[in-house]
Amino acid sequence: MTPDTAKAACERAEQDFIARNPKSRAIYQQATESLPGGNTRTAVFYPPFPVSIARAEGARLYDADGHEFVDLLGEFTAGLYGHSPQPIIDTIHKTLQRGISYGSQHEDEGKLAALVKLRFPSMDLLRFTNSGTEANLMALAAATVHTGKKKVLVFDGAYHGGAFTFKNGQSSPINAPYPYLIAKYNDEASVSRLLSAPENAGNVAAILVEPMIGSGGAIPAHRTFLHFLRKAATDAGALLIFDEVMTSRMHSGGGIQSQLPPELRPDLTALGKYLGGGMSFGAFGGKRAIMEMFDPRKPTALAHAGTFNNNVLTMAAGRCGLEQIFTPERAQELQATGERLLASLREASGNTLMKITGYGSILCFHFTRTAYEDIREPGDVYDHDKDLGALFHLWLLERGFYIARRGFFALSLVLTQEDLEAFVQAVREFVRIHAAHLGLERTNGVTNGH
Repeated sequence: MTPDTAKAACERAEQDFIARNPKSRAIYQQATESLPGGNTRTAVFYPPFPVSIARAEGARLYDADGHEFVDLLGEFTAGLYGHSPQPIIDTIHKTLQRGISYGSQHEDEGKLAALVKLRFPSMDLLRFTNSGTEANLMALAAATVHTGKKKVLVFDGAYHGGAFTFKNGQSSPINAPYPYLIAKYNDEASVSRLLSAPENAGNVAAILVEPMIGSGGAIPAHRTFLHFLRKAATDAGALLIFDEVMTSRMHSGGGIQSQLPPELRPDLTALGKYLGGGMSFGAFGGKRAIMEMFDPRKPTALAHAGTFNNNVLTMAAGRCGLEQIFTPERAQELQATGERLLASLREASGNTLMKITGYGSILCFHFTRTAYEDIREPGDVYDHDKDLGALFHLWLLERGFYIARRGFFALSLVLTQEDLEAFVQAVREFVRIHAAHLGLERTNGVTNGH
């Protein structure tokens, strides 16, 4: 008899998934008539087709076939507040009564900017955009103009939005057309080699880095590495840009940079996600000398337009979220909850191929043979077993837990302790049932590492 494999188990799980989701399947098939592959957002696609969400409330999602899920994906960190938080809903309703789009300045944009600046002291001045992608695009534009240079040092496995994707040492063919130098994350030597190469010396405008690689697998930067990058950027005459689009929620809501001494913080920061209160949002900002290039009172000012940069709903919702819900104290509580969950999940996974990386409330599952202590950069988990990953994802969906197919998940403020305990139990059960696929052997229900 041929031994069962993770691939075979995954194929069976896919057939069960198809049988349980006829309405989602029909919705997806109809979408393929107008959208390439039925999709307009690559990250939310997975085979054989994604479930079609019909509504959401609190920490719950409900699909077209009537299934209920605990939402652990948290809209890839943008869903920090959960679904339809009443203070934000009330604020949006009141704002709508005053009009949807003004084509003018209004009070909430200055109020929201002041709140963001309070949490990110490295941002003397800032400007709003419509997404994290735009925020990074504008931060790099500012860096190239300010320095008069063109090259940008980035990191393998990083994702800075739809125009900035890097994997296997390559830049995506649809990336913004900068001359990229692709270094290895948490690897000081690789950065030094690139910066000191004769063709690059004196020609680098910026070092763009996530203080924790997000979409590339939730891999935190070592604190010493961030210290090194600060010095390396200064020595190279380049700007250090932190992409904290995902990690702005960390600690007291001031991002990972809040844990660095002021002198080691970035020149520019890009933000996005939840800071718009659930609406489309982005922001970039930093040192006054750089951001004043955008001051329209100056005859030489750089133009930065955007119909929805100061969208009235986004500005009002973002202001409400920071003032009324995501206080620094609540941010610290979420950080601690994430750290406790990480410890519980690692205990549940045991000595298996399942590894859980991350920091605070942003975490990711990997099915890799790489030991925890050797996971320093995304390339260290490129051996991720996609069959096991797909099987695990389908397993969780069947049991009412919603995460990304790639294993990524982010906590929201509305998840309860009971939700998280049930999730840990589901992971524990997956490890028990699929012990053989995870590098374990079972004896009378007891798992033993090889």
